[in-house]
Amino acid sequence: MSEVKDEKKKEAKPKTEATKSSGKREKAALANSVKVTAAGELKVSPDYAIRLEEHYKNVVVPTLMKQFGFKSSMQVPRFEKIVVNCAVKEAIGNPKVLDSTMNDIMAITGQKPIMTRAKKAIAAFKVRKGNAVAVAVTLRRARMFEFFDRLVNISMPRIRDFKGVSAKSFDGRGNYSLGVREQIIFPEVNYDLVDKVRGLTITIVTTANNNEHARALLAEMGMPFKK
Repeated sequence: MSEVKDEKKKEAKPKTEATKSSGKREKAALANSVKVTAAGELKVSPDYAIRLEEHYKNVVVPTLMKQFGFKSSMQVPRFEKIVVNCAVKEAIGNPKVLDSTMNDIMAITGQKPIMTRAKKAIAAFKVRKGNAVAVAVTLRRARMFEFFDRLVNISMPRIRDFKGVSAKSFDGRGNYSLGVREQIIFPEVNYDLVDKVRGLTITIVTTANNNEHARALLAEMGMPFKK
């Protein structure tokens, strides 16, 4: 009997070591996924993006199918796109301010943003129709997964006294909006080059039909909601 127990221990040992090495590889992949080129663009790590997609297929889909009784995996909600927007009030009187903001957003997302302009004039804020007032970027596929992974695993833990995000910021159609007060929580932003601390609005667009399904999707993907 003792020989049989010893053999089982020997068989179990390699599995434990494999689990530890797998965890180390995932941490290393997360650290290596953030690379900024000389031009200021973020180099996306395809391998790490694939890891999150695999998590969705192998873990999230079966879990939500069981939870909500979906008959097909195609009914399970998924991420469609992530929109990052930064409004710059100072740009009304000084459009050059947008250049610094565009560099920050490009470093954070790894994609060149576009300027968004006012659709109508607002006399109270001295805004004329066509004025550039913000910068925005839309992320899809690999860049979307990579950004979301860094957001919840690297950037959010850097927020002081962080206790989670609100679970009520849904629009009723499965989309979730998150406000970030400081762009410097993203390690890709060079603090020495920041002219002013600015906030961001991050909107996660899903294919969910209601808030309940969208909330379950985000929770399974790692969004740290307040308990």
